[in-house]
Amino acid sequence: MNPHNFLFGVRMAILRAKEIRGMKPEEIDRKISELRLELMKEMANVKMGRPVKNPGKIRELKRTIARLLTIKKEGKKQK
Repeated sequence: MNPHNFLFGVRMAILRAKEIRGMKPEEIDRKISELRLELMKEMANVKMGRPVKNPGKIRELKRTIARLLTIKKEGKKQK
């Protein structure tokens, strides 16, 4: 682990592109639905006015979902 990430609070990606490319299409679909459900729960907590434990989590969930969808689309274009 990079010590700078720990010191400055930089959060690493939930899933890296390299990890996603190693997944099967079914696994990618499953992961997308899991992350969307988690994002929906986090957004519901925000809407209800509950305090957010980790504000960066919502942003990271959105980015990871976008990363999954992008790589999934890349795989379809190659076929």
